[in-house]
Amino acid sequence: MTDFLLELLSEEIPARMQAKARIDLERLFAEQMTAAGLKAGAITVYSTPRRLALVAKDLPAQTEAVSEEAKGPPEAAPDQAVDGFCRKNDVTRDQLEVRDVKGRPTYFAVINKPGRDTKDVLAEAIPAIIRAFPWPKAMRWGDASSSTESLRWVRPLSGIVAILGDELVECEIDGVTSGCQTVGHRFHHDGMITIGNAGDYVEKLRACHVLVNHEERQNIIRDGAAKAAADAGLDLVEDEGLVIENAGLTEWPVPLLGSFDPAFLDVPEEVIQLTARVNQKYFICRDKQGALAPNFVCTANIDASDGGKAITAGNEKVLAARLSDAKFFWELDQKTKLEDHAKKLSNIVFHEKLGTVADKVERVAKLAEWLASLEGTGLLRADPEQTKQAARLCKADLVTEMVGEFPELQGLMGGYYAEKEGLPVEVSHAIRDHYKPVGQGDDVPTDPVTVFVSLADKLDTLGAFFGVDLPPTGSKDPFALRRAALGVVSLIQENNLRIPLEVAIENAQNWLVESPAGLTMSRGKLLDFFADRLKVQQREAGVRHDLIDAVFALGGEDDLVRLLARVKALQAFVETTDGVNLLAGYKRASNILKKEAPGSAEQGDAKPLSYTPEIAEKALIDALDAAQPEVTAAIAAEQFETAMTALAALRGPIDQFFEDVTVNDEDEAKREARLALLARFRNAVHQVADFSKIEG
Repeated sequence: MTDFLLELLSEEIPARMQAKARIDLERLFAEQMTAAGLKAGAITVYSTPRRLALVAKDLPAQTEAVSEEAKGPPEAAPDQAVDGFCRKNDVTRDQLEVRDVKGRPTYFAVINKPGRDTKDVLAEAIPAIIRAFPWPKAMRWGDASSSTESLRWVRPLSGIVAILGDELVECEIDGVTSGCQTVGHRFHHDGMITIGNAGDYVEKLRACHVLVNHEERQNIIRDGAAKAAADAGLDLVEDEGLVIENAGLTEWPVPLLGSFDPAFLDVPEEVIQLTARVNQKYFICRDKQGALAPNFVCTANIDASDGGKAITAGNEKVLAARLSDAKFFWELDQKTKLEDHAKKLSNIVFHEKLGTVADKVERVAKLAEWLASLEGTGLLRADPEQTKQAARLCKADLVTEMVGEFPELQGLMGGYYAEKEGLPVEVSHAIRDHYKPVGQGDDVPTDPVTVFVSLADKLDTLGAFFGVDLPPTGSKDPFALRRAALGVVSLIQENNLRIPLEVAIENAQNWLVESPAGLTMSRGKLLDFFADRLKVQQREAGVRHDLIDAVFALGGEDDLVRLLARVKALQAFVETTDGVNLLAGYKRASNILKKEAPGSAEQGDAKPLSYTPEIAEKALIDALDAAQPEVTAAIAAEQFETAMTALAALRGPIDQFFEDVTVNDEDEAKREARLALLARFRNAVHQVADFSKIEG
């Protein structure tokens, strides 16, 4: 058994692509080995900004010899068929064997494939891996780049190291030939490094200031950045994404503490964080009181002779320039009131069929004011005028200089500007948070004004795009409508809002009619879309999908709070013995009605009997007489657990009915009456949910 080393050397590989590249390299190598009949022991993959590397342990020296058989045409087949079979299997006619197959002589080819040297297999596999590599973005280079057949790689490929045991695996692709030499750190090591075998690869590169193990570099950055901050009496703001990114940017990481002018702390800390993190890949620090400190930790890619002083100074200068720009934007934006910023929204197209952002804002303001004015929406109470004001200003920061520089801060900056302007805190918070929730795990607003503005914004987006026939299709959702619908559901659930969703959608689309676009899709399809999103959300929360379907099947329900309360009560009920047995009785009754199903029985009306009912029949009639009013009253009062308890009282009578009573009696009157009784039972159950949708 022998170890194998493969290194693919190139110009800088973007940090964001390295994790996927490691996975792809291991996968493609394993596929090539499997196809050749080889299997390695442990496979380890490394990446740095300049190289991808793989070490495969315990590869055999050769593939195993194999013998394969292929069944051919009958012996009497035309020569063309036999010759074609021979060509396909790379044999001559005299190498064929004739065997009896169901009494008919038939040709067989026996193909003996000798074992191949693993070295030869690898020489073919390496170019195949390189050509098949699925970089998200790749490039061609040099004179050959004019041809679409030339090599594509993430950045120009400059070298291949391929060593099996102590021997070079010779291969070539587009003029790049394999060898045993690689390069060390760009600044710390001149000349080439000769690799003897897979076992000395990591340590030889370490000696030349290259840490090929990305996890080792991540640990150095994570621990070193925390220590640099702690040594200055600060706490590092942990950021694992930044750790991984810096590890992908460096081969010899050295965390260094820098500082900036405390005057910049007047700028909102989110701006400072984004400037440091996104633009410069710096970690930020807090003091022991939790306040943002005028310090940062950068990651150098060199072990500087001056301890990093020059590098730190250079990074401080770059950050100061960026923070100066941010401070300028911050101060400039405040010279214009939000309401004046908002006027510029008429210059921004929201969608070609839906007008400008200013048009959208006006629709959101109307809908938000209506929502805040609703009676009986739950415990939330909001001032309609404040809600309308917040809605009219919620998109104003889109035209500010700061959001132009940092689009991620939309909403947040509007909140800051509203606060600086002295607007009510309810308004500034609503502007700040009206985009929330933006995904699973995001905070769901609970401040009343914020809730209604957020709801109105999302409902308008949904109503508008459905209104012009632009719903999501398949996996495509360019306007994030699924996320908007889940946001509406989360806001309603979290705040226990009793909002008539169908009426809200109708209002949203009625205001849309004022735009030239008009409506081309029914509101019912949007309600169905909400239903689908709710099912997805509840399934992820552990609610059985069949129970959701059972409640949705009743139709006419657009109060999500009430609907989910019914689902919750139903799930608790069907998991009890009474629930299981009642479901069995329901399905039996339903099957009989499906088979017989005369119109009179389908109505399930209670009618006077022309005969004396049997004891079990009378017991079921009495049980229904008692249960149906209780169920109706409980559902009207939204006491769904009570309704389930009332239904549970039918379990014994329906079981006994099927035990003692013949439904399909020869007497037509009895048969009709008993079918009608079963229909009554079914309809009583349907007051709670459509049990036909429930599995079991």
